[in-house]
Amino acid sequence: MFSKSKDEKRLVLVFDIGSSSVGGMFFEARKDASPRIIQTIRESIKLEKEINPEKLLHLTTKTLESVAGKLSKVGAGIPTEIFCILSSAFYASQTRTIKFDKNTPFVFTSKLAETLGQKEVDLFKEENKSHKEKIRVFEYKNIKTLLNGYTTHAPLNKKAKSIEISMFISMALESVLHEIEEAISKSFHSKNIEFASFTMASFIVARDMFTHKEDFILIDITGEITEIAVVKKEALAGSVSYHVGTNFFIRKTSEFLAVSLEEAKSIFSLYKDGHAEVSLKRKLDPFMNGLVKEWLRKLEESLTVLGEGVSIPSDMFVTIDDHLQDFFLEIIKKESFNQHAFSSSKFRIFFLDTKTLHGFASFKGETKRDSFLVVESIYLNRFVC
Repeated sequence: MFSKSKDEKRLVLVFDIGSSSVGGMFFEARKDASPRIIQTIRESIKLEKEINPEKLLHLTTKTLESVAGKLSKVGAGIPTEIFCILSSAFYASQTRTIKFDKNTPFVFTSKLAETLGQKEVDLFKEENKSHKEKIRVFEYKNIKTLLNGYTTHAPLNKKAKSIEISMFISMALESVLHEIEEAISKSFHSKNIEFASFTMASFIVARDMFTHKEDFILIDITGEITEIAVVKKEALAGSVSYHVGTNFFIRKTSEFLAVSLEEAKSIFSLYKDGHAEVSLKRKLDPFMNGLVKEWLRKLEESLTVLGEGVSIPSDMFVTIDDHLQDFFLEIIKKESFNQHAFSSSKFRIFFLDTKTLHGFASFKGETKRDSFLVVESIYLNRFVC
């Protein structure tokens, strides 16, 4: 996937499709250089009191249409590639292990790699086959290869008696991907829109930026979903997501105070930033503590599932909207959680934000910095030039 071009520079259009907002950007992919981000736009998806997959998809595609329409008018040019990076609300993924061995040495060719990979994709599709809905596998990447039991970063055309490949595969309902494609096509008439997962993008960026870390946790906190992935020995060992994201705090605040969602959003913002009135803060403190405990309980349950058979790393790479960092940093750092029996040491938390990623992407003029889009530009820049 994402075969490289021989061009030195290419104009790439990217849509970041989350569970609470849609982002879009033009960036210049450059060979042997960092990506140059030309324009970014982000719009929130309308917050509803209750959400279901159909409603979320409808609201998301409407927001996507708006973002695409605005990007089509910025005068950046005609993109050579269009990518959609999906949050876990819209796809399912799995890390699969492929094992192949012979009694005598053989050459690991690109044809053999493709044959083994396609067989695993077919098995994944069959295991997740739905009688009602057609599915599409949109991502399959070899994330680690062992030859004769040793990790090999350039395995092709080398001899071995055994191969072990870790492959990350993602799929989505064909109807979901088709609606996304239709929304984009109203502004950009391209028949070749490629999809990828944010899990893979953040994994590759975290792994390549912090090359001294073989084991770590990825946490992606969005409006409707929190996703946790564990990386062991530079390979994705597994991931879990749960439907308790940042919007959970807003909806619960709305119910507790009997106010509209917009009012609750404003009140939550004041509270997390320490600007709420004393009387309101006194009323909200025990209530918010209960919500924090619930979010932490879900996180601990997820780590318990992911920890079966493997130890949980202590390094965490977190992606979240910048204005929510401090609030969730304090949640994760809570002493009771840090002393949990998941890790031998306290969790060390790193944000994959614009500060951490400074220097890994450049920007045209006063282009707005967007952490999620920066991660995606760094990831995609590897493949399109």
